[in-house]
Amino acid sequence: MRTLFLSLSFMFLAASCVGQETSTKENPEMKAKVQKTDAEWKAKLSPEEYYVLREAGTERPFTGKYNLHFEEGDYRCAACDAVLFASDSKFESHCGWPSFDNVAENDAIIEREDRSFGMVRTEVVCANCGGHLGHLFDDGPTESGMRYCINSVAIDFQSKKEEEKTDKQEEPK
Repeated sequence: MRTLFLSLSFMFLAASCVGQETSTKENPEMKAKVQKTDAEWKAKLSPEEYYVLREAGTERPFTGKYNLHFEEGDYRCAACDAVLFASDSKFESHCGWPSFDNVAENDAIIEREDRSFGMVRTEVVCANCGGHLGHLFDDGPTESGMRYCINSVAIDFQSKKEEEKTDKQEEPK
């Protein structure tokens, strides 16, 4: 009985954050600023990054490098380096993927309806390059009530310390 309960619990958990399996490429409501051919994306991205970002796949829960990562800094799109989320919006949701309650900038992401797998969800894509990031749910525990459930492989992290170091190097002397 316990095994059945655990199996059903995992299936429900996975369904709440699983990415769609259809391509996000040609959507008439969105024209990405960064445009590349499939060959260019394949040359730039790892196979797993390409699968998630360009084919709207998802990584396995609890396997991503940013799931339990709470350093101060910015989370950027792994495909185009656009800033998507700040560390102060990240929280532990126990769903197996990094979760945020707000975006860094209002125009950083695009939300669109996703009807894959017999569900109606809100897909989240990078507004700069059109890369699939994950999904948005309205069950977040913070004041916003939002939970941006994001694949770790779709984002990179720049620590606040690293950013300050880069800024100092760019200042004229």
